[in-house]
Amino acid sequence: MKIKAMKWLTAAPVALALAVSLAACGSGSSAPSGTPTDALAGSDQQTLDKYTTADVTPIDKIDKTKLGLNTEGKLEVGTLSDAPPNIFIDPSGKFTGYDNELLRAIAGKLGLEVEFVATDFSALLSQVSTKQFDVGSSSISTTDARRQNVGFTNGYDFGFMAVVAKTDSGIKGFADLKGDLRIGVVQGTVQDDYVTNTLKLEPIRFPDYATVYANVRNGQVDAWVAPSQQATGQVKEGDGTAIVESVVNTQNFTAYAVAKDNQPLIDALNSGLDAVIADGTWTKLTKEWYPDREMPTDWKPGSKAATLPQS
Repeated sequence: MKIKAMKWLTAAPVALALAVSLAACGSGSSAPSGTPTDALAGSDQQTLDKYTTADVTPIDKIDKTKLGLNTEGKLEVGTLSDAPPNIFIDPSGKFTGYDNELLRAIAGKLGLEVEFVATDFSALLSQVSTKQFDVGSSSISTTDARRQNVGFTNGYDFGFMAVVAKTDSGIKGFADLKGDLRIGVVQGTVQDDYVTNTLKLEPIRFPDYATVYANVRNGQVDAWVAPSQQATGQVKEGDGTAIVESVVNTQNFTAYAVAKDNQPLIDALNSGLDAVIADGTWTKLTKEWYPDREMPTDWKPGSKAATLPQS
């Protein structure tokens, strides 16, 4: 597998995926933006800084009664059930993964309970926007297009994209994604936007990560353009597949989504995030869930004032 660090449970038939693809063209928040998605561009720290807060409100100054929660004292969180290592349900039935465990830690700093509910990514941001959920947790890339519909916390992780293909396909990476290849994506993702608007190809859209990967395995699609985290969580030895290229992209950090008009909750989550960064929880969870991943030198989580503990 080529990795570039750049600055910056069943298989669904393809016919079903095509139906999803056609539906996506007419659905507001899940439709591709129509503009090129510079998903593989280098890091632009000035762009990131304009969204990152200078500092945060001290935890003890946050009024938990004014967070605009659907149920006072509890975060109702929309997430996915099938996207390890970030967001998934473990064999015991618990919602877990890097993003969800980090959110639990943040909520703990705020003295809030957390209730997770499974949904599809294609619906998640609209559900957050309409306050069906207080928070969306799904390794969400914070694009400008998405900021028109929802608010975001400060970043807690960076994004990177991958190409997954069968080992005998001859596909070596992003440069090979052209012509009449059948390229799978999850509907409404940055990868959907990238294939549609930058590569100018029509992808086959699937509702979830497990389904698109199953279709790579059985040969219904030639390649999957995926978030690298989810690709790593799906590809197993003996599957006859591989992550053929992975490209780190720190241009759009990942963050938790909140309704745009709920600034008190965004501020509170930012405070909790800085707190779990300062006490080492963020570092511990990152090492636990990404044991082999290198951290880009030009990126850090939380507010501009956040301080990682000395290792």
